[in-house]
Amino acid sequence: MRSIDFWYDFGSTYSYPAAMRIEAMADEAGVTVQWRPFLLGVIFRDQGLTTSPFVINKVKGRYMWRDMQRICSEHGLPFQAPDPFPQNSMLAARIALTDGVSPQRAAFTRHVYDAAFGEGARISEESVMATLLAELGFEPQSMLSEAKSETVKQRLRDETAEAQRIGLFGAPSFVLPDGEVFWGHDRLERALAWAKGRGLAHSGTA
Repeated sequence: MRSIDFWYDFGSTYSYPAAMRIEAMADEAGVTVQWRPFLLGVIFRDQGLTTSPFVINKVKGRYMWRDMQRICSEHGLPFQAPDPFPQNSMLAARIALTDGVSPQRAAFTRHVYDAAFGEGARISEESVMATLLAELGFEPQSMLSEAKSETVKQRLRDETAEAQRIGLFGAPSFVLPDGEVFWGHDRLERALAWAKGRGLAHSGTA
């Protein structure tokens, strides 16, 4: 079965609709999804940015929020802009990489995004994450404790370093086994088509 790596940051606006849509679309396309959380803020800092480009460029930011409203309305997704934005996504990303949560990473990711961008919840707060974990049937304190372990912290560092190695500069990003990278929610369909083999004729490969 063909696969696609879905790279996302829990604070990323456009990663929200991508996360809510990708699994059903990939199933239909016969493609498996590898869920890869990372810290986009680290990459922004390497670019000399101190916060999201949507905050730095206010005109671009206004466009993004209206665009998110349109996208979410089109796909029947609730939407509420979180305050503050961007949210600190480190805790959510660490929890996603714990041994306990990893087998259900897709469901956990969708639940966090629904809270962050569907309800405007502050996912940087342990109390919020504890509630979300409990709603999914996890023992919250156990998962929060594991998320603070050096093992999990290193996993997130390694994933973020791998995103840098690949050359990712934004989220969501979709990476194919042949190294092709597609950036942005609006490239989800194209990425899945490439994963199915439709893009091979344009890549020069057999």
